[in-house]
Amino acid sequence: MLFSVVIPTCQRNDLLALCLQRLAPGMQQMSSENYEVIVTDDGTVSTAETLIRESFPWARWVQGPRQGPAANRNNGAKLACGEWLVFVDDDCLPDTLLLSSYHGARLDHPGVCVLEGRTYVDRPQRTLAECAPINEQGGYLWSCNFSIERAFFAKLGGFEERFRFAAMEDVELRHRLHDSGCLIPFVSEAAVCHPWRPRHPMKEVQRYRASLQLFIALRPESAQQFRFRAVLLVNIRQLLKVTLPSAVRLRGAGLPTALVEHFYTIYAALIRPLRPQ
Repeated sequence: MLFSVVIPTCQRNDLLALCLQRLAPGMQQMSSENYEVIVTDDGTVSTAETLIRESFPWARWVQGPRQGPAANRNNGAKLACGEWLVFVDDDCLPDTLLLSSYHGARLDHPGVCVLEGRTYVDRPQRTLAECAPINEQGGYLWSCNFSIERAFFAKLGGFEERFRFAAMEDVELRHRLHDSGCLIPFVSEAAVCHPWRPRHPMKEVQRYRASLQLFIALRPESAQQFRFRAVLLVNIRQLLKVTLPSAVRLRGAGLPTALVEHFYTIYAALIRPLRPQ
């Protein structure tokens, strides 16, 4: 089997169903004999087990470890049979050429162990109170769309499972890949759509900060770029070059939410300076 598509999920059955529809047999430009789909589920209040059994019986449902998305992805990878893993998030919509494009890139880049796909949005942004992880040029290796040789992923040790939130776990993996000298070609045709989602600035910043503390503990040489002065300058630059021009374009829609995120990020860095632990 060529590919194992690993989809971590947690109580988002409506979004998961839309994702799985794009991976159903006959939807991808690749025979279903050449790939499997594993849904690893961290749900507690509810799960997707019944949904998978009744509507998507060709997919495999497994209980996740309930220790965050990094551990959940690793759980799916351990059960995979494909030569390569393809990680896709449950709120993404895979293009029909996703798997065939990754297969073609494997043949075009012999010896490469990692491939990065494209992530785009479904429409122009309507308000600054929505966000999406856009990746049009590569260099990010967002966990919502990339492919990696299964044996190489296992050798790396997978995602660092001490990251309990959906923040920085893919950045940390990307740093380890770069440290190993790994080349990561960008495959624009291997694409997923990530629709705009509502922004929850205070919750997101708090979770990002917790993940950042761990990242700095693992990579103390990176601490300087996250000191208060650096955070302040980055946020001012983002505010002037991106947020305010976007607010003009969007006639101020969602500006308060965007400002809350900027100011809360700066405030958090001021009162509790980031440092290696």
